[in-house]
Amino acid sequence: MRYASSSSVLALCLCLLGNGCSKGITRATAATVFFVRGNVVFGNAERNDFQPVTSKSKIQVGDTVRTAEGASINMALIPGAFVQLSGNSEIKIEDLRLTKDGNETAGGVLDRRAQIRLNRGRIVSLFSRSDRSGSHFDVTTSQVTFAPDSDCLFSVWTDGTTTRAACGRGEVSTSADAQPPVKIAAGYFSQWPTASKQPTAAIADAGAQMDIKTALDVEPELLDQAAGWQNRRVF
Repeated sequence: MRYASSSSVLALCLCLLGNGCSKGITRATAATVFFVRGNVVFGNAERNDFQPVTSKSKIQVGDTVRTAEGASINMALIPGAFVQLSGNSEIKIEDLRLTKDGNETAGGVLDRRAQIRLNRGRIVSLFSRSDRSGSHFDVTTSQVTFAPDSDCLFSVWTDGTTTRAACGRGEVSTSADAQPPVKIAAGYFSQWPTASKQPTAAIADAGAQMDIKTALDVEPELLDQAAGWQNRRVF
């Protein structure tokens, strides 16, 4: 009995020290590169320290990703959040983390978070909740933040002073300073800055039509690559 009690006390102490038995354990993670076309680099923009992206690159919080003319990169940020960055574009990874159940025998993922800042160019985002665990994904520009509440396919373009977002499937929520939140449904787009309080049908704007076409063309590519990755991953 003495040995059993000592073992129990030791296990309890280790559990409390590791903060692992009663609450989730959060850790930073890295984006997974699906596919790279052309000249794509990543690294620390403040130090101008960049290196070419390969299939084995670990793109982490704080990294900036840049694509040259005609280049592109497909990535998984977290399970359920997949993106393609088009040519002449730049993003910064602001948050990538997973929170897992502290009970090692359970090992379930409680929460997933990804946040990226689009500095210029276009990004297509495919968001899907494959299970009941929490998933949070934001795309931010200098004008607005986009956050899908459910399964969603959307495109965001910016040149640094103007932002345009178009939704191909589902619905994406937007939030901008001093403006009420707006939801963009499939087939609609919004632009910032703008005096309009409601999204506009994409058929009324050539740029928005191209955004949606691009997103729909990218979607099967991301789905195919994501399926292969999810069959291999361990979370």
